[in-house]
Amino acid sequence: MKNHLTRRGFIGRAAAGSAALTWLSARRAPTVFAADAAKPALLGGAPVHQGGWANWPTWRESWEPAVLKVFRSGRWFRGSGNNVAEFESAYANLLGAKRCLATASGTTALLVSLHVMDVDAGDEVIVSPYTFIATYNAILVNKALPVFADTDPATLTMDPASIESRITERTRAVLPVHIYGMPCDMDPINAIARKRKLAVVEDACQAWLAEYKGRKCGTLGDLGCFSFQESKHLPSGEGGAVTGNSDELLDRCHAFHNCGRATGGFKGARPYFTRGSNYRMQQFQAVLLMQQIDKLVQETAHRRESADYLTANLKEIPGIQPARLPENSRAVWHLYPFRYDAQHFNGLPRDKFIRALTAEGVPCSSVYHEQYFDGLLDEAIASRGFKRLFSAERLKAYRGSFQELKGNREVCATTVGMTQNMLLADRRSMDHIVEAIRKIQTHSAALAKAAA
Repeated sequence: MKNHLTRRGFIGRAAAGSAALTWLSARRAPTVFAADAAKPALLGGAPVHQGGWANWPTWRESWEPAVLKVFRSGRWFRGSGNNVAEFESAYANLLGAKRCLATASGTTALLVSLHVMDVDAGDEVIVSPYTFIATYNAILVNKALPVFADTDPATLTMDPASIESRITERTRAVLPVHIYGMPCDMDPINAIARKRKLAVVEDACQAWLAEYKGRKCGTLGDLGCFSFQESKHLPSGEGGAVTGNSDELLDRCHAFHNCGRATGGFKGARPYFTRGSNYRMQQFQAVLLMQQIDKLVQETAHRRESADYLTANLKEIPGIQPARLPENSRAVWHLYPFRYDAQHFNGLPRDKFIRALTAEGVPCSSVYHEQYFDGLLDEAIASRGFKRLFSAERLKAYRGSFQELKGNREVCATTVGMTQNMLLADRRSMDHIVEAIRKIQTHSAALAKAAA
């Protein structure tokens, strides 16, 4: 198994592994001697955590009547019912946003937002490289160039100090990513954007209820984008949302996502239709999401409590560095990350540390890697369209700029992440995580020798 599993693949495997661990612990319950218990599981000892972790997503029978009512009505399409509009109102209220537009996915939320902020063919967008690949693709679909700001190794988010050097005469927007539900430092990002007259579109697809200086992520830029995909804290299989405080922008978003139909004050070039596509949410998705809003609020508080406890304890372990949040900010922890320094573990490589921690019943992964070297961007800039839009000199310089992302390289090489469902466990389970890492550190020399 590759250590840089996709985030969704990691979440799926973690859930499946948790179920297996729960079944095994219930079926076997072996006798463990003290000497064996002290050994790492990879060296024959007993795992520290043997109870498994919560499955995700979850289903409650109490949700069934409302969902079945929509199915039985035969009114599933957005235009034939009120459920989507009711969810939009509830979600905007939850975030403190003026408006919300529900979409088919987080990716389509990004596509809608970038179009409305006038990102067009031949433009450039400053974006974080440390993100799910959909962020890159939403820019590429517009035939625009995703130009990477560097990642701050302390925060794992966009380094504001690296933005201005990436701006060219073609830069149209900045796309900060609140990765793992950790807010970017938005004040300096917004200040640069205002000075340079650039749009700001927040990728908050992992940041439902995350807060920056008293305001929710998704309300800090011109537009914010969310995902409700199956792995997310507020899931409906697929689904997304655009949020904002401008009626003009949200009218434009609504029109574009609804096949270009005129909406509110936006009529487009023609009385009824303008450019657009079909990015609509369905009624039963909205009903499913409505059932989970209170659950989201409650579980967010639980995740925060668990994450705060982990951070307080893990930062005391040499070689383990939890992420730093901006001042007066609160994360929601779609994944809980920390950076790993092998020097404090007798040179035990990160992939072996991940194997050892997973064997202790604490599934984890390196999650994201340097995706700009995977060939996706090479394919894009080698295409006929990009060659027509950008000079050969610009594309060569763009490709070479990947080597400058030293902060992101460090983050990709040292970060370890645990999935959000693990944070829903009890305090004893959080102690198991800490205990497992300490156990690995104690025996790191033996583990490193065995791995050699």
